[in-house]
Amino acid sequence: MSDTARIEALEIKVAHLEHALQDFSDALYRQQRQLERVLERNQQLINELGATPASPGAGDPATQHEKPPHY
Repeated sequence: MSDTARIEALEIKVAHLEHALQDFSDALYRQQRQLERVLERNQQLINELGATPASPGAGDPATQHEKPPHY
């Protein structure tokens, strides 16, 4: 294999690797944006749960399963 052919083969490999690296970079960027949206929505839901009044008997899990006094 001549030097020119070897250099050309290496250039082709580098071009493919650069393309694959760009694809991975784009995928990572999309995943990061999606993660940020999920974390933001999660925080919104946590804030909403904190703002709603607690339902009666929802505080202590032990009191949820107590038998009523007439048993």
